Amino acid sequence: MAPSGQARETFYDTWMRKEGIPVHRGYGIADVRTVERADWARTGGRAAFVHLHGMEGFTGMQIGEIAPRRSLEIQQHLHQQFITVLSGRGAADVWLPGDSRRTSFEWQRGSFFAIPLNCAYVLHNTGSEPVVYMAVNDAPMVLDLFHNEDFVFANDYRFTDRFPPGEAGYYSATRRYENYFGGVAETNFIADIHEIALDSLGVKGSGVDATVFEMAGNTIAAHITSWPVGRYHKAHHHLGGAVLFGLRSSGYVLIWPQEAGSRPYEAGNGDRVVRVEWGEGSVYSPPSKWFHQHFNTGPETARQLAFRGGVKHPTGIRRAGNPIVGGRPGVLVSVREGGSLLPYEDEDPRIRRDYANALTRQGISPDMPEDLYTGAP
Repeated sequence: MAPSGQARETFYDTWMRKEGIPVHRGYGIADVRTVERADWARTGGRAAFVHLHGMEGFTGMQIGEIAPRRSLEIQQHLHQQFITVLSGRGAADVWLPGDSRRTSFEWQRGSFFAIPLNCAYVLHNTGSEPVVYMAVNDAPMVLDLFHNEDFVFANDYRFTDRFPPGEAGYYSATRRYENYFGGVAETNFIADIHEIALDSLGVKGSGVDATVFEMAGNTIAAHITSWPVGRYHKAHHHLGGAVLFGLRSSGYVLIWPQEAGSRPYEAGNGDRVVRVEWGEGSVYSPPSKWFHQHFNTGPETARQLAFRGGVKHPTGIRRAGNPIVGGRPGVLVSVREGGSLLPYEDEDPRIRRDYANALTRQGISPDMPEDLYTGAP
């Protein structure tokens, strides 16, 4: 049989199309809270898919809506999922398949929680305004791997190691510690991601704070990062699938392929640099092994929520995309030492000039210490 001249779409792509709700694509979305949504029979609410270039089949996203005083349909799936509440307030019930015992908790705008693997759950809007939420998951990987909807959405296996029956405090306990990545918190619920305290991680950039959140025994994790007015991160690269969501302030991110060089403008490859604006409610996703660099041009401390591979439960494919160098993740190690973090003194000089000009247009003074660019300790 002669091969077809047309490439087949993935099972996940087919599934998204069959679900009949809008699919929003690109490098980034300015504000996911306002994307077009449509009725989604699967949940009984309104929803849309966000499928960015950098998600690359690793990560999926839905933006969902719950009408006032309404509840969604019972959900259950064999993919890992985080839920971030973008507006409104409500409650959730979670339980193991076949178990009558339910764990319930309340949430509000800014709440962030994990649904344990293959647990049944219901989200309720208990307020008078619509709820909008963001669900980030690994559904593309799971659906593409099994390419069988019944196995993914109608599987009664009980992951009691992820959600022990009758465990008290599942959505209230938190344990914080430090490891090779930096500050880590094991928790399944954060009341408000806008205000939770973070740990110092200055190796990523001047004044950067960050904490990793390991939730529900997942192999994907999240971290929250903040950095001051008038400053920006060092450029770095890693495997695709990471998704970043703007929580506070505004700015832009520069994204470019490694082939364009660590100094793309000097190398004559400025046309290969993609600039994506970010602000509260925005999402973007850098493709695999593309340098990306985060800039704060707003009037307040920047804060972003990021989804990425886990630290406690790493997978081989993500570890290959972010190898351990000298006992630390490559994203925290300089390219001079075999990592993927570009020191300020090695970056393209235009990066700093353009940033200063962007701040000037906003009436903000740059606050990058001069010694950052000299390699001084």
